[in-house]
Amino acid sequence: MIIALESASSDPSIALAAPDGIAIASDGWSSGGRQGSDLLPRLLDLLARERRELRGATVVAVGIGPGSFTGLRVAMSLAKGLAMAFAIPVSGVPSLEAWLAAEPSADAAVSRAGARDAFLLARGEARPRIASSVDLGALIEGRRLVAPAELAEAFQLLDTIPPHRAAAAVAAIAAERIAMNPAGDDLARLEPEYLRAPRGIGPSAEVASWP
Repeated sequence: MIIALESASSDPSIALAAPDGIAIASDGWSSGGRQGSDLLPRLLDLLARERRELRGATVVAVGIGPGSFTGLRVAMSLAKGLAMAFAIPVSGVPSLEAWLAAEPSADAAVSRAGARDAFLLARGEARPRIASSVDLGALIEGRRLVAPAELAEAFQLLDTIPPHRAAAAVAAIAAERIAMNPAGDDLARLEPEYLRAPRGIGPSAEVASWP
């Protein structure tokens, strides 16, 4: 069984999946900034509802961001703790990639990159870009987005879907990666992307070229 955790935003999700990535059960919610404290209790509740136990996990998959510092830190710590406790592989999955995989009707995924900036991953692109809240509206006009509710409200984004089903996609992507690399990711080197620009990502000028 794969346990999947995705808490790169204030709309986190969790999922249980078969080893091939097929979803067994999932849960997504709007945390109001409490994703750090909600994650483990919600996971235990989901396991109990499905009459399963933590020790039944064979892989733990986790969204690595970019996104919320607290959410990513808690999810990563929980994922690494489970991997160490049960001697199972861990697989880190880019969060925005999973958000888009979970919502095929969306054109792009948007997460926080600070108080006034956002990470923007357009479908078909390999890496997210950065846009300011001032520029974002014009850049995504007419496009359907996956975005957490608090960000949609703060940036006045229309036609958004919260990433409540993202953990199931994290599990599916992780299953493919584990099939190719059964050892999973190196626990010591696996780290989340916090509220900062990953190396090589520049702001706005690149975003303007999005077709």
